[in-house]
Amino acid sequence: MEVRELPPASPGNLLLSVFSVSQRPLNIKTVIRMPLQSAAKPYTRSTQLTASTGDAAAEIRFISDLGRSLLFTVHPKKVACRVADAIQNGVGAELCAFVAELENIGIISCAFDKKGEIVSDFLNRTQLEKWLDLLPPQIGYLEENKGSFLLTGDMHSAEYVSPLHINGEVKGAIVVGFANKTDFSEGKASLIDAATQMAAMSVNLSAHYEAAINNSVTQAREEHRRFTEAILDALPVSLYVVDRDYRIVTWNRHREIGVQGIPRDSAIGRNVFEVLARYPEGRVRQEFERAFRTGRIERIEQQTVAEDGSTKHWLVSKVPMKDPETGEVTHVITVGEDVTMRVEAMHAVSRAEKLAAVGRLAAGVVHEINNPLATIAACAEALEQRAKEGAFEGCEAADDVQEYLGLIKSEAFRCKSITTGLLDFSRARTGNRIPIDIGEILRSSANLVSHQKRGENVLIELEIADDIPQVKADGGQIQQAVIALATNAIDAMPDGGTLTFRAYGQSKSVAIEVEDTGIGIPPDDMSKIFEPFFTTKEVGKGTGLGLAVCYGIITDHSGRLSVRSTVGKGTTFTILLPITD
Repeated sequence: MEVRELPPASPGNLLLSVFSVSQRPLNIKTVIRMPLQSAAKPYTRSTQLTASTGDAAAEIRFISDLGRSLLFTVHPKKVACRVADAIQNGVGAELCAFVAELENIGIISCAFDKKGEIVSDFLNRTQLEKWLDLLPPQIGYLEENKGSFLLTGDMHSAEYVSPLHINGEVKGAIVVGFANKTDFSEGKASLIDAATQMAAMSVNLSAHYEAAINNSVTQAREEHRRFTEAILDALPVSLYVVDRDYRIVTWNRHREIGVQGIPRDSAIGRNVFEVLARYPEGRVRQEFERAFRTGRIERIEQQTVAEDGSTKHWLVSKVPMKDPETGEVTHVITVGEDVTMRVEAMHAVSRAEKLAAVGRLAAGVVHEINNPLATIAACAEALEQRAKEGAFEGCEAADDVQEYLGLIKSEAFRCKSITTGLLDFSRARTGNRIPIDIGEILRSSANLVSHQKRGENVLIELEIADDIPQVKADGGQIQQAVIALATNAIDAMPDGGTLTFRAYGQSKSVAIEVEDTGIGIPPDDMSKIFEPFFTTKEVGKGTGLGLAVCYGIITDHSGRLSVRSTVGKGTTFTILLPITD
């Protein structure tokens, strides 16, 4: 390694001495003080220096042109290429390379050969890393040992290495390869050092500019991402997005909450079938495959049962997201909307229409049916009495007659009970609406139910809160509804259980709950239990009018009757009555 000491400044190399690292710092004003029109000119390859010219004007022109070209170069890579091209052409080198390792950007490099063409695979990376790891020289030097060359190839026999000082540290170098040592001169070394100092400042500024731009873009993207997430989280729906590999890329806040909710951190990046393991994988996979294949929006209605037994209704939409250029489906957006209130309102309207129709039918035909039934029952009783008096003695079918008459009478009375229920169902329930104590209604109902000979091993419990507000209602009708619910609850516990009467106040209503620990109601039957004549009991053990009558009573009181049930655990009916003003 040859360490060069610069000669004293002379008129011919005065500018080069100003740029030299070993002399005083460069006065930038000396270089860039020029007319505005001249400053806008791009850098050209018109100037070439040789060791023998010693032309100070040419040197100044070279530095000035390079300075002007760098003024309008803001990308570190372009700075490297402009400097390498200028120096190679300016000193007539075989090869010139610019190599620097910049913070937040990495290694940038560029090299030009004597033909003015960009060279690839010019760098001996192993040697460069070794050169940077060791304490690199602080000033330029001429290297003639090929084993220490930073550039590859056999076209040069000497390298001049000018270190790039960036923020007080050597971060790279401008390496100039000469075909022969005789092609190198001190004047060229000074020129290279001056250009290196200018290049170090320019590439550092451009690197900061590039980093600032990248940070601004990154910050803008992050702000846009947070804003988009805030929008998605604000939507009153559950939303998540999967890619073609079925990986979850978006999971909004509403998909995190509730019984079906899953934390976002536990979902992002995972396979959707693993995250939604509680759902049937075959069905979910078919839905996604169909969306990716057809590219059409699909809407699916689903039901879920919460831990408390309440039924939730969902409208799930699969929305394919297409690439605007190729038209290919890249992602599928799944939107789940809770439509429970809407579905319950539709069911309530449908139920009200059915109840009204049945009521009109009952009002028209009940009396017409009751009269023949009464005649049939009276005749059956009369024949039964005559049979007891021996009117049919000696008849072979006497025993059968007695049995058949009993059946006719019992079935006639059963029909009578049905028509009576229809009559109660269709009758306007005005009643005597006065403020009543719900606690007393429940205590009286529990006492009446406890004396019924229904069910065995049924424990009755009362949970009545203190200071329950009064409601304006017909006490007899409310008790009728409560007893009907309690009777059904006992029937749902054939092996015994616990029947609980519960009452408590809410913000604007009083809640009455009748809870059992019985067999529960299947989800498919939940939407039908309030319909007239719907029953799950055996034939002859229920008319299917009990819950319909209860629903009618509560509705007439401007209240609500709802149910939640879990098969195998039990059922809870809830009555909400408005508080008396």
